[in-house]
Amino acid sequence: MSMPGLLRYGHALTGNPHDASDLVQSVLEKVGSRWVSVQRKGDDPLAYVRRAMANTHISIWRRRRRESLVAEFPETGAVPPELSRLDNEPLWQALRELPPRQRAVIVLRYYENLSEAEIANALGISCGTVKSQSSKAMASLRTRLGKD
Repeated sequence: MSMPGLLRYGHALTGNPHDASDLVQSVLEKVGSRWVSVQRKGDDPLAYVRRAMANTHISIWRRRRRESLVAEFPETGAVPPELSRLDNEPLWQALRELPPRQRAVIVLRYYENLSEAEIANALGISCGTVKSQSSKAMASLRTRLGKD
């Protein structure tokens, strides 16, 4: 497997290296337990892992975005989280605001240099969906970055 590539993909999906490492580790644990069946199917194992990463990230994102009510307000003196060197980059901020599937398509297309067919295979979607998600994502990025 290509661990550095998976970590880069995870970082682009999650927005930070710590969550990316957790995502890669949890997906590789899941896939590792089914490795024989993955190889038997004859599919590209790396594409299978990328698809699992995208699906797992979307599931985590859906769980986290649910509102959680608290009895009291948090303390105002809380220590701010450490910022990544990319956190202040306009492109990175705009990419982070994209929906998970659009972000996955953009990262695989322009960061991992995969073709539309490879992206469709990796994410388990059609080539038409790859094209439409890419188009929507690029339009959104142009709008957000055009302001700056």
